[in-house]
Amino acid sequence: MTTETAVTLPGGEMPAWSDGAADAGPLATLVARLVPDGARVLLAGPHDPAVRKALTHTRITALLRGYPDAAALAGQVDRVVVAGVAGLPADEEYDLVLAAAGLDAIESVEGPRLGWDARLRRLAAAVRPGGTLLLRLDNPLGVHRLVADSPWYADRADAAWSVGGALDADRPASLDQLHVRLTDAGLRAGGCYAGYPRPDLTTALLATDRLTRHTDSGLFDALVQHSCAEGFDGRFVLADPARLAVDALHAGKAAELAPCWLVLAQRGTDTPGPVVDGLPVALVRSGGTDGPVLEVVDGPQGWRWRGTAPTGPTTPATAPYASRQAAHRDPAAPDWPVPAGRLLRTLLLDGCLRRDTALLRRLLRGYADWLSGQAEQGRLGGAAALAGAENLVVAGDRFAVLDPSWRAGDPLPVDVVLARTLWRFATDLVTGGYAHPWTSTLDVAGLTVVLGGVAGRDFDRAVVDAAVETEAAVGAAQRGLDAAGRADLDAHLRAVTPTDPPSGPRSYQQLHEAWRRQREENTRMAALLTWTEELLTSRERALRRAEATINLLSGSLSYKVGRLAVTPARLARRGARAAKRRARAALTPRQPDPKRTERS
Repeated sequence: MTTETAVTLPGGEMPAWSDGAADAGPLATLVARLVPDGARVLLAGPHDPAVRKALTHTRITALLRGYPDAAALAGQVDRVVVAGVAGLPADEEYDLVLAAAGLDAIESVEGPRLGWDARLRRLAAAVRPGGTLLLRLDNPLGVHRLVADSPWYADRADAAWSVGGALDADRPASLDQLHVRLTDAGLRAGGCYAGYPRPDLTTALLATDRLTRHTDSGLFDALVQHSCAEGFDGRFVLADPARLAVDALHAGKAAELAPCWLVLAQRGTDTPGPVVDGLPVALVRSGGTDGPVLEVVDGPQGWRWRGTAPTGPTTPATAPYASRQAAHRDPAAPDWPVPAGRLLRTLLLDGCLRRDTALLRRLLRGYADWLSGQAEQGRLGGAAALAGAENLVVAGDRFAVLDPSWRAGDPLPVDVVLARTLWRFATDLVTGGYAHPWTSTLDVAGLTVVLGGVAGRDFDRAVVDAAVETEAAVGAAQRGLDAAGRADLDAHLRAVTPTDPPSGPRSYQQLHEAWRRQREENTRMAALLTWTEELLTSRERALRRAEATINLLSGSLSYKVGRLAVTPARLARRGARAAKRRARAALTPRQPDPKRTERS
């Protein structure tokens, strides 16, 4: 297929414009479930190459507005139409219309401006009866906007030339409004997913109906928290997006505050078809941009993990270095039931904030007993050896690993496993600025020892050092670091102090709290230095007074007379001692010298 025959220019193309394709994340896995082989697919807007790879056995027509993007895509799909949505042929229908980049990406400034509703109606007309439209809509009240360090309306980048959000009355600003627009366009909304953590980087797709019902789900808690922590890592934000998203989940608002929504709608059907029916509960990409996508499906026995093939090259997390022996990913682990319960980390934080020491004691001792019950000869292996508080769920007195894909290479001592989990939680506790019932002067290692005591285990800082070393080895294995990277990670972990900000997003709130902790520490150290200086000054003054008294007494007449009287007594006593030694020597018989006798 040549470029001349692959690219169609009906008018309205943008000759010098190029849209950057957003990271597909788990979208490609979802798209692969939507279409059978040989189906006709319309890619409306730019899409990640992984999405096209998932549609290998289909006939693809791409609708783009920028000619450079069309020229780069020519030869990879069946046909490329370079125009706005108005340039799409009116007599063509497709089994799947994919607009996962939103409707703004298919409006050309070189053609007629149709508006959001008109673009939706045009795409809806391109869906054949029984076909499916997959549409992404960004949320103007999403977590990503609530924590942004700069306002969205001040963005002057080329990609922000279109005004979106609540200021555009033609554009839906909520899921309810979107459903109304889809109904008006002749479509019936089916499945809907909340995309986290950002519209341009979606690593977790969570079914909105399940998010609303299962507000205490440990699975959703862990997925939302993990995706936000990774998606905003190193970015400056106003507040911690993971904390805000988890709080929204517990309030039943995680779907309403999602950064974006991915909606599936069908045309000309009163009931969901086989494509929409039975969609996964969640899809999440694990292990970086090239990691595998894991699905959570709802079966007769409840929710269950299911693994899929990676959408890119094999991740180097298990390749280059011997640290893979500390931890490795089990390819069979995703075929595992999802345990019900609440996330252990959330329960521990709740107990710390409420100063509920009884709850903390019950949770930590239950966790320690659970570890001991699975150990053999004091050592623990498998997924339980690496599952921290952020990967464990609690249901009553039962503990279970949420995601068992990572397993320890060699069995670890139970105390080291417990200390590693407590050290990670203590680090989150003190660097995150969370209130807790223990003294604020404890460092991370000291707080870990205290938590170990609450768990009923008496271990010292040597066990904590071994736990930090294990954490560095496991982290190096999961990230694919070499020996130097592992050494740097180990040094970084050991250098964590209570005055440091938490790792991950650079939240201004948490940075402010870290500054306050540093100020309090500096104030305490300044007070200690002041007290020490005052103590030294008082001691120096007392010494000077003693020296002055001695000097005064040594120059007095009584001192001189006393010295004249004492001196002869000292001399007489010294002479008596010498005479006594001579008399004792004279009375003691002299022993012969063996060397002198031998010479003679």
